[in-house]
Amino acid sequence: QVQLVESGGGLVQAGDSLRLSCAASGRTFSRNAMGWFRQAPGKERDFVAAINWSGGDTLYANSVKGRFTIFRDNVNSTVYPQMNSLKPEDTAVYYCAARTGGYASTWLSYNYWGQGTQVTVSS
Repeated sequence: QVQLVESGGGLVQAGDSLRLSCAASGRTFSRNAMGWFRQAPGKERDFVAAINWSGGDTLYANSVKGRFTIFRDNVNSTVYPQMNSLKPEDTAVYYCAARTGGYASTWLSYNYWGQGTQVTVSS
């Protein structure tokens, strides 16, 4: 069983940076691939980024490539997205997710989810 708790969301201006955190409990964190997804009001949950168990391989949505960086700290069981050059269209609730095996870009592939943290980017 893995429990995930996101933090770090807030209100920022376009062009600003923000780093979210996802703290995981459970002994299997270092064996889990981790992903970040986001959901804006009235829209589907979209893939943002994912990272494999070691942190050596990552995947990004085209919409955030070059602006967001996902990384993890297996010692402290935490995964982060560093979000730079934020845009109003990045406004959404951001969710952290975990799955066994390799990373994936579809939300149905993930077994465990956090409660989400709101990110609002003003223009």
